[in-house]
Amino acid sequence: MEKVNVAFLSLGSNLGDRESQITQAIDAMSAHQITLIALSSFYYSEPLGFDSEHHFCNACAKVTTTLQPFVLLERLKCIEQDFGRTKKSINKNYEDRVIDIDLIFYNNMSLESPQLTLPHPEWNKRPFVYWPLLELVELLNI
Repeated sequence: MEKVNVAFLSLGSNLGDRESQITQAIDAMSAHQITLIALSSFYYSEPLGFDSEHHFCNACAKVTTTLQPFVLLERLKCIEQDFGRTKKSINKNYEDRVIDIDLIFYNNMSLESPQLTLPHPEWNKRPFVYWPLLELVELLNI
């Protein structure tokens, strides 16, 4: 039997029907061996790190998966691409996006590589990540 891993994700959108984009991305995860356990409320914020007239909608999700972290990251990128996302930010040059999915925590793993750092190095500096995460912690009593 494969090990079931727990991960926390941050999802954001600032183009189109933002709430629907996030909900549809969550729904798409089941086809990629990612199971939703809990989803935070939606949180709204101004863009961080770039100027845009489009505000963000964000949420965090607790998921389970049998995928290893690098495979999970690739599946999340595939979902982003399916929604029309063409590239991730490079050197923190951010831009508007229809969906952004970040892997914040994976089990209790600490990892640093060019492709993936766990926990996500910016999670505690971004209110649109830590407030929804706090909501999940309180909701799930963890």
